Amino acid sequence: MSSDFETYEQDFATLTAEVTNKIGRIPKLSGEEKTQLVLNVDKQLEEVRELLEQMDLEVREIPIQSRAMYNSRLKSYKQEMEKLEKDFKRSRIAYSDEVRNELLGEDAGSSENQRAHLLDNTEKLERSSRRLEAGYQIAVETEQVGQEVLANLHSDREKIQRARERLRETDANLGKSSRILTGMLRRIIQNRILVFVLGAIILLTIILAIYFNLRGH
Repeated sequence: MSSDFETYEQDFATLTAEVTNKIGRIPKLSGEEKTQLVLNVDKQLEEVRELLEQMDLEVREIPIQSRAMYNSRLKSYKQEMEKLEKDFKRSRIAYSDEVRNELLGEDAGSSENQRAHLLDNTEKLERSSRRLEAGYQIAVETEQVGQEVLANLHSDREKIQRARERLRETDANLGKSSRILTGMLRRIIQNRILVFVLGAIILLTIILAIYFNLRGH
């Protein structure tokens, strides 16, 4: 599983290096060439996002004891992605201002104000996006913890049920043993009574024999 993550890391490094190089070239170009480069960078950024999604899925499949290290690496890659998107947006804003100035003849001061306003809105959107992503991550981790707790509870329930079954079997065996012991005790008592009765009869017979013998004399 970790080998797949490392493969995605290599692809991520290659793509981000290309994107960084192209973003640096955007302000130096103009016209159709610049437009095509912007579209190309936008497409490659989408590929980078898909890579990050794949890496995120891979991390969720990694055992919990090893997941922290990969989560840390993934977090740094997401931060790098945020920086690339911010740089790209600034390049696109600069590009749009240049075209707008050529078509409408706006002055430099107005362009700078609009650019600052757009950058401010962009940063607000990025902060909101990061908060949503953090909330999603917390929800995922909470779900994982909940699944582990449920699994542990299910295991404990099975153990308790097995213990109850053993207690029922033990109770049944004890009941059976108790009945056997009661029967044995009853037979012992009956045998003793029988011995006493027989002893009394024999004693009475001896006494009668002696009595009649003495009387005959």
